[in-house]
Amino acid sequence: MFNVPVIILKNLVILPKQEIKLELNNLISEKTIKEATLNYKGEVLVIAPIDAKEEEPSVDDLPKVGVIAHIRSKLAVDKGIQVKLQGIKRVAVTRYYSNNDDVLFSEAMYIDLPPLIEEEGNAILRKLIDTLKKYIEATDSASNDILAYLMNNKDLNRVTDIIASYLPFGVAKKLEYMQNINPIKRAKALIKDMNEEIKVSELDQELDEKVDAILVNDQRKFVLKEKIKVIKKELGETSLQEEETLRFRKILEKLRIDKKIKEKISSEITKYEFMNESSPEISVLRNYIEYVLNLPWTKSTKENANFNNVLKVLNESHYGLENIKTRITEYVAVKNINKNIASPIICLVGPPGVGKTSIALSIAKALNRKFYKISVGGLNDSTELIGSRRTYLAASPGKIIQGISKSGSNNPVILIDEVDKMVKDYKGDPASTLLEILDPVQNKYFVDNYVEEPFDLSNVLFILTANYLGDIPSALIDRVEVIELNSYTIFEKKDIAKKYLLPRIYAEHIIVDQKIHISDELLYFIINSYTKEAGVRELERVLSSLIRKMAINNIKTINQDKVIKLLGNPKYRVELVKENTPGVVNSLAYTNLGGLVTKTEVLEYKGNGNVLITGSVGKIMEESIKVIISFVKSHYKYNLNNVDLHFHFLDAATKKDGPSAGLSIVVALLSLLEKKVIPEDVAFTGELTLNGSILKIGGLKEKLIGAYNENIKTVYIPVSNMGDLEDVPKEVRENLEIVAIEHFEELYTNFFK
Repeated sequence: MFNVPVIILKNLVILPKQEIKLELNNLISEKTIKEATLNYKGEVLVIAPIDAKEEEPSVDDLPKVGVIAHIRSKLAVDKGIQVKLQGIKRVAVTRYYSNNDDVLFSEAMYIDLPPLIEEEGNAILRKLIDTLKKYIEATDSASNDILAYLMNNKDLNRVTDIIASYLPFGVAKKLEYMQNINPIKRAKALIKDMNEEIKVSELDQELDEKVDAILVNDQRKFVLKEKIKVIKKELGETSLQEEETLRFRKILEKLRIDKKIKEKISSEITKYEFMNESSPEISVLRNYIEYVLNLPWTKSTKENANFNNVLKVLNESHYGLENIKTRITEYVAVKNINKNIASPIICLVGPPGVGKTSIALSIAKALNRKFYKISVGGLNDSTELIGSRRTYLAASPGKIIQGISKSGSNNPVILIDEVDKMVKDYKGDPASTLLEILDPVQNKYFVDNYVEEPFDLSNVLFILTANYLGDIPSALIDRVEVIELNSYTIFEKKDIAKKYLLPRIYAEHIIVDQKIHISDELLYFIINSYTKEAGVRELERVLSSLIRKMAINNIKTINQDKVIKLLGNPKYRVELVKENTPGVVNSLAYTNLGGLVTKTEVLEYKGNGNVLITGSVGKIMEESIKVIISFVKSHYKYNLNNVDLHFHFLDAATKKDGPSAGLSIVVALLSLLEKKVIPEDVAFTGELTLNGSILKIGGLKEKLIGAYNENIKTVYIPVSNMGDLEDVPKEVRENLEIVAIEHFEELYTNFFK
């Protein structure tokens, strides 16, 4: 019985008489080698854990058989030490233990080999050597050197260890040989394993011969096919595959594209030419070649260079929208000076129904370009934009290349709709993919996964649309020109109805011999009573319904009573609640549907200072309420500890959040506490700080239009937003009293002193 330090090696097994070289780069291993050198004559016990996947095996999981190894040499290297170990003898381990230095020790004893019958040992040794010779002849895994080394060795125990260490078996197999102390059993296991490898090698060789025969046969078939082609050509007979190959090459010859792209397509055509007609891949390759050859690599439509004509077309199709019309005419005018100017990348932001999609279609018509629309609302898979590789089942190009192909030109107007509704998840990030597509520096070399070759997108005019600026990925905003489209006032809706909607509806219903006149007053009534939207989409549906019912009932003159009879009772009322009560005020909000006026209500009752908030309110508005309660307690000394407060925001089905409701909330709270009524034609927007300052808000233009459409007379806004009034329509500014405040004390003086 003796003690010896332990080295644990994962994925490596040492056998007696085997020599290995290791690099040890952890502190415990270094301590073990040092301990063995100083106190144990350079001997260590080398073991391999039973479960190699276990990161920190316990003592109970360590094997009971190992190999004593001698440290032949050691050398310090950059990351530890390099040692050379030589296996000596198997030992049986009775127990493992450790000292204070974390070095693992073992208590072991040498193993007595079982008695060996000389005749049996000699017979199995000869069988083992013969099998080894066959193994070396059948495989390339070992050389003849080992035979010379073993030829005069009669020690079966030693021979089996040498063969097991020499042959390229896996760790698990070598671990079995190491733990097997009976040389007879080791020899039988080696004979069995080598015979299995010999059979596998023979099978591999047989398969290689068959493959070679197939290749030779294929070459023979190729030569015969070439002869058949010559014969058919002499007879005037050609196959469909040959005809298509000839057609593909003629199309490719006419294409004026980059040399590398041409060579790639040519190689694909050659591959198709010699592909077996029965191959399942032939249709995939044919479709790919057909698609790539028909791409408009250099084909473009001639653009309208007269910016006055462009503006005329846009004015004929759309009312207002001056910002986008001006930007397009500027682009046309500058392009007349510089033909190589890059196309602008425009993002139209505005509520539904204000004309984002239709103006993009009109821009394409005005510029004499093709038009293609891509909807990315809800898109979460980037491959839908950049295509899937041909190796995938049902592979196809992405939406961008599809748009180029279907439009038949390399300079279309491509509308990418609803970019604020893209989704980022495990399938990909479409917004990041759009960065490459939209960047004028990168998109000259845009590569679709299906096409696999760069296509120049710099001639494409990209127009993006979104309902809400805040939902557009920030990286995308940096790449585009944002043009906001306003909500329409009732006056603008009336003009649009007279100049655009009604003439189009008359034409659709073929009403030409019948004069139908709808007065301005009646249009205002229809707009206010049957629609409530930022755009005119719902208004067009209402007017279409009205005209249809008039045509069916042969009605030639129309008034308010007949409108109600045909369309039903009014859906909406223009006026707000006739009279507010203490704790109720009008608040201005900006939603995806445009600006709107909503009610903020506050109620108090006996309690312990608790606060209840309802009305689909987000975290930002909840924090605004907390700020306001602290502000009111600090500045106006109201005792709110004996009451509970309930804040409610009307239109509970509409989600509300954002930093602009603070002003209306504090006015509603003080209105309740002071028992003073805030007039129903007054509205508020602005955010409050703890010291009473009024902060700048967003969406002022939409909010003021919404207030104007709801008959609000006075609006309180932050002073810092006065510069935004230039973008507000003139009739809105003229019909609203806009009061700018910098600190809440100004408003407190007006209403509560």
